[in-house]
Amino acid sequence: MTTTASPTQDQPQRTGTRRPAKPQGQWLVDGRAPLNHNEEVKAADNGLNVRERIERVYAKEGFDSIPADDLNGRFRWWGLYTQRRPGIPGGKTAQLDPTELSDRYFMLRIRLDGGAVTTEQARVIGGISTELARDTADVTDRQNIQLHWVRVEDVPEIWRRLESHGMQTTEACGDTPRVILGSPVAGISAEEIIDPTPVIEQITQRYVGDPELANLPRKFKSAVTGHPSLDVVHEINDVSLVGVVHPELGPGYDLWVGGGLSTNPRLAERLGAFVTAEQAPEVWHGVVRVFRDYGYRRLRTKARLKFLLADWGPERFRQVLEEEYLGYRLADGPAPARPTTPGDHVGVHEQKDGLRYVGATPVVGRVSGTTLTALAELAESVGSGRIRFTPHQKILVLDVPPQRVDELVAGLERLGLSVRPSPFRRSTMACTGIEYCKLAIVDTKDTAAGAVAELERRLADVELDRPISLHVNGCPNSCARIQTADIGLKGQIITVDGEQLPGFQVHLGGTLVADHEDEAGLGRTVRGVKVAARDLPGYVERVVRRYLAQRDEGETFAGWAHRADEEALA
Repeated sequence: MTTTASPTQDQPQRTGTRRPAKPQGQWLVDGRAPLNHNEEVKAADNGLNVRERIERVYAKEGFDSIPADDLNGRFRWWGLYTQRRPGIPGGKTAQLDPTELSDRYFMLRIRLDGGAVTTEQARVIGGISTELARDTADVTDRQNIQLHWVRVEDVPEIWRRLESHGMQTTEACGDTPRVILGSPVAGISAEEIIDPTPVIEQITQRYVGDPELANLPRKFKSAVTGHPSLDVVHEINDVSLVGVVHPELGPGYDLWVGGGLSTNPRLAERLGAFVTAEQAPEVWHGVVRVFRDYGYRRLRTKARLKFLLADWGPERFRQVLEEEYLGYRLADGPAPARPTTPGDHVGVHEQKDGLRYVGATPVVGRVSGTTLTALAELAESVGSGRIRFTPHQKILVLDVPPQRVDELVAGLERLGLSVRPSPFRRSTMACTGIEYCKLAIVDTKDTAAGAVAELERRLADVELDRPISLHVNGCPNSCARIQTADIGLKGQIITVDGEQLPGFQVHLGGTLVADHEDEAGLGRTVRGVKVAARDLPGYVERVVRRYLAQRDEGETFAGWAHRADEEALA
């Protein structure tokens, strides 16, 4: 494991920094004195150290033995959050403290860098789910698997099973470098520009669990792809490496920095720098350390890298990265071409070795341990040993002989995993929602699944030439990427005829993959339009039919939504 010395409070201000009027908690500008309780907790004890206490004390003495700073803070460094206590309505979310909202059970996030598992690993996850997590399992849009109803007493056994099969929960949450999104077709696609697998593996092996990187201002999200479909939503990550071909240096990566959504969405920016495969792990490490040392820590709401980039700009960020962290200048390089194919990889596709990979769609990412176990057995029965999860809540089975594809497709359908889904089943995503999440205000999974079924019925007469994405989020934090969806829904309590109901604020026209560059961007908040959850299918049907009736030839939903008048969007 590579480590670097952390800056100390008495180190001098570095080149290119400017001290603001009020300290922002930047280690290399203001020193390391904690400016809020979260920073005090991290300064008192590295979050990685809580594992020893979980194994030695809490798993033996039970939930009541866990102190608050570990329970509500450091447990996250090992992928553990307390889940929401059942029965608490969404209107109470902002009124109760974590103790009142929290159940005595945990959500456990299994870190799967690049979304890659073997069928044996999928079977292990399935077994953990059915035996120790009430058969829960969700595929997230970060390529993780989330389990629920986990008892602290069972966590050491879960770690033992995962780690004995090459998996982990290390830094799956917390103020750390979280899971690295990777192209789900890395190493197998005939269209691939460069295989990101070695870069993802090197970063994971060198830096995940490094104590020197385990106290960042906030979470840090990464993505690496070499596929021309740009299948890792690189624009919304803190750092992304995107496959390109340099005219002189050959295949490598274009460097993007500073993306993120939540309540202050901002798309990442290119630094204009070309990164070779050999440089990539070191460059990633440099960007993380820039964030660690210069990121804002005073206010949690301003502690993401996107705020630093907004203040510095890409030119200054690149200069600091190169001069203070790399010690060399990166070559200038080209931007990636605009994608021409969907990045969800749904359907049957040929691999570069002549085998096939098959992309299937669960309903809004919801599966189960039983399903994962059956999926592993099905994949093995047709000769596959590899499965991948995608940043779009989809599941891929790799290495399928062409003559076994139909057998696999039929088996996936029996498991509720559609290879030929309806447009709305294919393009609808949902976050965890009020069922388990302490931040949520409304239900998402069941609401979205019900909407998909109803829209399949209501719009059966409609021929969509491209899917219209529907993303459903239970709170303002945008875990389901609402600002980048054609139709994005942010959960809130609304009032209809004097009655308070679960509902949604509407965002329309977000897209990261557009036919024309000026169409790509964040969605438009439709003023005054709030939709009750019960009325969601009717609203989506109405807007889709208006789009089809009013669009210009070849116009995307995003293009129409940004030019349409508000009456058409109501």
